[in-house]
Amino acid sequence: MSDAVRFGLVGFGSGGRIFHAPLLASAANVEFVGVVTKSPERRAEVAAQLPKARAFDTIAAIAAAGAEAVAISTPAATHAELALEAIAQGLAVVVDKPFALDVASAQTVVDAAAAKGVLLSAYQNRRWDSDFLTLRKLIAEGGLGTVRRFESRFERWDPDRKIGAAGGGTLLDFGSHLVDQALVLHGPAIRVYAEMRGNGELDDDFFAALHHVNGVESHLWGSWRQAAPGPRFRVSGSTGAYVIDNGMDGQEALLKAGKSPAGLGDRWGVEHEHRWGRVYHGETSAPVASERGRWDTFYPAFARAVRGDGPVPVDPADTLRAMTVLDAARQSARTGTAVQL
Repeated sequence: MSDAVRFGLVGFGSGGRIFHAPLLASAANVEFVGVVTKSPERRAEVAAQLPKARAFDTIAAIAAAGAEAVAISTPAATHAELALEAIAQGLAVVVDKPFALDVASAQTVVDAAAAKGVLLSAYQNRRWDSDFLTLRKLIAEGGLGTVRRFESRFERWDPDRKIGAAGGGTLLDFGSHLVDQALVLHGPAIRVYAEMRGNGELDDDFFAALHHVNGVESHLWGSWRQAAPGPRFRVSGSTGAYVIDNGMDGQEALLKAGKSPAGLGDRWGVEHEHRWGRVYHGETSAPVASERGRWDTFYPAFARAVRGDGPVPVDPADTLRAMTVLDAARQSARTGTAVQL
């Protein structure tokens, strides 16, 4: 731990408490300093879950206590403001998705980090989902031939759920992951068409179609109102198709159950055979062994980058490209027309 990066967490709602704190605490090259929160309720939860961690009122206070980096996991509308505050303190910063509410705000944060000379990254943990890693490997090895259409879904059935402002709506919440994965796999998009629906100010259901420079069509769905969720992935190529329809990657469920990489070791992120996807060739198909999910690698990689040993796990430029697509999707849904990028 002598060279461990001293890391703080800003916010201790469900995102910070469930998705960030256990992974920070499990990273061998991270010293978890504490949590920035003024809420008495959250402070009590910090004391119960992380007895060795301290609670701080402000980002300035945790920086004064020796933090070198922070992860921001607060309501979406506060991300840019808090990131700028952390950057001004000279801290390296990880911002949860959605990185900001729009590309202009995201650009302000990226520019501020560059001017200050501090590291910045977005928490796109779904790049290390088991199914996504499997799909990347399959495509890289030519297992589907030339990919023509990429279908990807985050669909859930929770009709009584009130979509809160914390995630910024389903397009920003789910769409941040779906768009990022599409761009990672298929490169830049040049045209975006989208449809959005909602029962209030925030959308709870969307569809987006991206046309990529390389000719791939990405069809992306996100919903809290889908009673019959479709396949997580259906990826069609010139020689075969990959389909996985056994639900979401299991790492989220593990964290919600109180598990962590520190406790599970090499069992972390391993998917059972009944959850593997299959490659189809018409009427025939065969299972494809799933890669191990590796959300546990994000913070160690970021800590190494802080020490000058490698790049940040998600380049800020990738974030700006994704935010540009999300902005275009909102414009398309509002006008009913496709948007050229």
